[in-house]
Amino acid sequence: MANLRNLKKEIDYCLEELVFDCDMAIYYQPSKDKEIFAIMQQGVELRNSLFVKANNPAEPHNPSLVRKHYAALRQEINSAYGELFEKLSEVAGLK
Repeated sequence: MANLRNLKKEIDYCLEELVFDCDMAIYYQPSKDKEIFAIMQQGVELRNSLFVKANNPAEPHNPSLVRKHYAALRQEINSAYGELFEKLSEVAGLK
């Protein structure tokens, strides 16, 4: 099991990538800045909610359940940020 610090770094990395892509989209399409900024805000809200989930596993004294909790959290990270990247692609007109 990876440690909690690496999980939090992974969450922050995904947010950094989303914000960078949003900045680039705003630079190339300034007319759609409000929609892109809304996606950025959703990414920050997602990051905050994922941090709360990472810091508060359901059963902290049961290692098996903690591992399952963090495995589910990793899948949630990938799917949630993937949806935001897809939404950014649609707004930016890349799809």
